[in-house]
Amino acid sequence: MSHFTIYQDSYINATILSNRFIDEYMTDANDAQLKVYLYLVRMMSANLETSVTDIADRFNYTEKDVIRAFKYWKSKGILELDTDEGGNLTAVHLKNLCQYESIGPSVEETHQPQALVTPQTIVSSLGRQTVFEENAVQEKKNAVPAKHSYSSQQIRDFKTSHDALGSGIDIFYLAEEYRKKPLSQSDVSTIIYICEELGFNDELFDHLLQYCASRDKSDFRYIEKVAISWKEKGVTTPEEADSLPGRYDSKVYEIMRQLGKTGNTPTDREVSYISRWTDEYGFSDDIILEACGRTVMATEKNRFPYADKVLKSWKENGVTSLKDIEALDMQHSLKEKAKPAGAGAAPAGENSTNRFNKFSQRADIDFKELEKRLVRN
Repeated sequence: MSHFTIYQDSYINATILSNRFIDEYMTDANDAQLKVYLYLVRMMSANLETSVTDIADRFNYTEKDVIRAFKYWKSKGILELDTDEGGNLTAVHLKNLCQYESIGPSVEETHQPQALVTPQTIVSSLGRQTVFEENAVQEKKNAVPAKHSYSSQQIRDFKTSHDALGSGIDIFYLAEEYRKKPLSQSDVSTIIYICEELGFNDELFDHLLQYCASRDKSDFRYIEKVAISWKEKGVTTPEEADSLPGRYDSKVYEIMRQLGKTGNTPTDREVSYISRWTDEYGFSDDIILEACGRTVMATEKNRFPYADKVLKSWKENGVTSLKDIEALDMQHSLKEKAKPAGAGAAPAGENSTNRFNKFSQRADIDFKELEKRLVRN
């Protein structure tokens, strides 16, 4: 009999992920490691090529972040990295997790059925709703609406309605200033999505751009992710955004940027330095940034301790403004000019490279007579 083909009338556009990955490996992995691995599985399922640069750009990571994720999964034994003679990455080999025995218990073995709690509206004797309904209302309020594309007419309507509000802020011009380049159609759609669908007013949108710019992030995919995160957390004002756990105000990120720490999350020690400069020393932003600028010109390493020494010296000298710093610079310059020529130089003979300079030289030697004696001998 002839061979026949089996096919179905629909195609499921899906990526298959091993249950073992979820049971054993997903818990300990961080956000970057999970995204990188899932994207590798997705590209493998589609039989498509990718690169470290492509993955980094897609998820707004650095290439080092992607490489670290590769090495993490390699250490877990679920992928191998193929390289050429020059050490360049040529392929990523994803191991088949289904062909090995599971090390730990599965979800089915550890799952404990929970009693179903329905968030019904329950009114107490005081007439207030329970926490169940309050949470449900809050979650509905913070729900993130789906994003869709906007037509040219919708964009014009948005601009017209926004101008009619009389806020005095051109948010498209504002975004171009932060981006340092003209906005694309996709950028404009993202702005409308953030302002219209996520409900950001001009002040909060401006603060969003400042926050992203302080982290040296101007890509609208990143800006949109931050906006969605704030929406999910119920942020409606700049003050609420600054008070989020693990968040620092734009001043911290600007200082980080001025010291060459762009894109980095401040460490506890770095934040303690900045807090000392603002709280203990009481310096304004312009004085701190002046110290940062001098630090960058002076050293490439240990910049926070170096800047701290500069600011501590200014504090001890009573600096309260940039004019005070100029006065200190002038005093230092005059002191240097007032030093006598050669001041501070080592006395002749003490540090000389001529080892005979330590002995006194006699000025009464008759060299002609000495020459005659040498000739006779």
